[in-house]
Amino acid sequence: MTSDEEFGALIERHRREIRVHCYRMSGSFEEAEDLTQEAFLRAWKGRRGFAGRASVRTWLYRIATNVCLDALARRPRRALPDELGPAADPAGEISALDVPWLGPFPDLLLDPAAPDDTAAAVVERETVELAFLATIQLLPPRQRAALILRDVLDWSAKDTAELLDTSVASANSALQRGRETLRAKLPARRAEWSAPDSTTAEETALLRKFIAAYESADVQAVAAVLSEDARAVMPPYSLWFDSRDRILGALGPGFDPRSPYYRGSFRMVPVRANRQPAVASYLRRPGEPVYRAFGVCVLTVRNGLVTAMAAFETAALAPYGLPETFDEY
Repeated sequence: MTSDEEFGALIERHRREIRVHCYRMSGSFEEAEDLTQEAFLRAWKGRRGFAGRASVRTWLYRIATNVCLDALARRPRRALPDELGPAADPAGEISALDVPWLGPFPDLLLDPAAPDDTAAAVVERETVELAFLATIQLLPPRQRAALILRDVLDWSAKDTAELLDTSVASANSALQRGRETLRAKLPARRAEWSAPDSTTAEETALLRKFIAAYESADVQAVAAVLSEDARAVMPPYSLWFDSRDRILGALGPGFDPRSPYYRGSFRMVPVRANRQPAVASYLRRPGEPVYRAFGVCVLTVRNGLVTAMAAFETAALAPYGLPETFDEY
């Protein structure tokens, strides 16, 4: 019989991949943290009943999936603003919606804890890019679970059906419906736009230009790094923009100290989230002496230009290893 201490160390080895699993299921880093904690608590309480017929890893995935399904049954799916309504006019009213929003996941917590981390292959195996995450949130929870278990974790139809407490035929049907949704919503040639695991030299140069443009409040410099059909979403605000011109039309007043919509001055730090280039933002509002955390903006880059911006103002910076205030020196 494994001691409590040994059992604790055994299940702790799988925390990183279980957290990513809960994130795929829930679409929220913060919720994934809570769901992972609940799954590990259930595992600890049930440790005496673990018979060893399956591996500890498989057993944890079973527990975590059921924890996620229980939670998802109590709330609406997470979304991004461009799924909830048409693109907005730059002069449109800005209002925050109190709905469950999709959120980013820091690469700092996706990276292997050690070079021989056994969870690395599973975490890297399927994308955690925002486009994928937003699409699988469209699936009903049990379809979502079936797709992740089969196509991400390589579970058998039999094991998936057993976890979902259904027949193999029903589990296969859920999987096929999930795959059909992904085929309809995601680009056909995903490998061509899927981001690499680290920031490329081209992305680094583009990030520098992006950061310099924002920090100098230069609308034309922002224009130079955006594609003509760039999209921008800004949870928790419901409005979103579907072109470079509309993005710039919204940015202009926020950059202009003479405008009643002036937000202040920005400082940015390059990070990565969801295996995509990103920036952690700090804002010094008018009359304030310090730059305070303003969230994380995740970028989609293609052909040397930013084609999509997802600015999450409520994202905490601590998971990215950053403080809540920016020291200029």
